[in-house]
Amino acid sequence: MRTTNHRTTSIALTLVIAAGATGCASTTATDPPGESPAASSGGPTSRLTGEWEMTSLEVGTDGDLSAVPYSGQVVFTAAGTMAVQAANPDTAAPDGPYTVDGYEAFYGEVTPVDDDSFTVEVESALARDLVGQSLARDFEVTGDTLVLTPTDPTEGFRATYARQD
Repeated sequence: MRTTNHRTTSIALTLVIAAGATGCASTTATDPPGESPAASSGGPTSRLTGEWEMTSLEVGTDGDLSAVPYSGQVVFTAAGTMAVQAANPDTAAPDGPYTVDGYEAFYGEVTPVDDDSFTVEVESALARDLVGQSLARDFEVTGDTLVLTPTDPTEGFRATYARQD
C-alpha cells in the first residue's frame, strides 16, 4: 500500500519540480539545457540527485535528539532544485516554522556551499513564511543513506533518508 502512494506522490512531485525548475535555475551558455551550473559541474551536490525516502527524523539539540514519527521524502533534481515533503501522523501536534497541520512541503533552488553543505532558496512552501528564505543544510551521503542537518544547530533536527532510485 505504501509503495503505491509513494509512487503516485513521486510522480506528482516530479511534475511539480520539473515545472518549477524550467524557469528557476540560472544557466550559462555552456550549461546543458535545463541544468544549473552546480548540477552540470558534477559538484558536491550531484551526489544528492535522486529520490530519497525518510527513514527517521530526530529533533532536539545535538547530543539530545528524540525520534519523531514522521514520514516523507526529499527529491534533488539534476537541474539543481530540491523538494521536501514530510508528515507527522499526529495532525494535532503544534505547528513549527516548517509545518502546517503536521505537514511540511517546500521546494527551491540548491546552491552548493562546500563539499558537505548547501543552501536552498525557498521558492514555494506550504508554510508561507518560508518563501524567500535561504535554508543552510549540511549533508552526508554514505552508500544509499543521506543525513541532512541544519548548518545552524539551534534549528535542532537530523533527518535520515534512504535512496529510492
